[in-house]
Amino acid sequence: MLLQPQMRKPFFYLSLLTSLLLISCSSVLNNLPGVYTIPIQQGNIIEQSMIDQLRPGMTKRQVLYIMGSPMLDDVLHKNRWDYMYSNHPSGEDRIQHQISLFFDNDQIVGIQGDFRPSAVPVIKASEETTVDVPKRDLEKTLWEIISGAAGAEKTDAKPKPAKNELETDGLPL
Repeated sequence: MLLQPQMRKPFFYLSLLTSLLLISCSSVLNNLPGVYTIPIQQGNIIEQSMIDQLRPGMTKRQVLYIMGSPMLDDVLHKNRWDYMYSNHPSGEDRIQHQISLFFDNDQIVGIQGDFRPSAVPVIKASEETTVDVPKRDLEKTLWEIISGAAGAEKTDAKPKPAKNELETDGLPL
């Protein structure tokens, strides 16, 4: 069906308006005030303080303690661990970080990615506190204390060893 010449112009404008509305739907809906969008985080959180703790010669176990398990574990490259982090906060641009760690004989030999380790070794301050616990009185069990307070008769919990018939005066023969 061919459109009449007088119908072509309004049809063109209508299709242009429809296409513009469809294209702008995502940007209009994403920027409406009062609409909450969930910030989506994916991968391992990677921070500069974590990278600063890495040193050449660290074992894979030490790296696991600092960085966590790698995001990608390539079967063909067992000596390479890849960590990736992506965050898309609502109304902001996507944040992406990537780092690859290289191992030789289960020790770290190289780092490649968005972060660089510092030249000075960083010692992470401990956030743990020490609590002094008073000594416990271990002479009586809880049951002995409770039964003693209740006025119950104290029974000897440990049976006495049986005497050997051949013993005399406490000395074995």
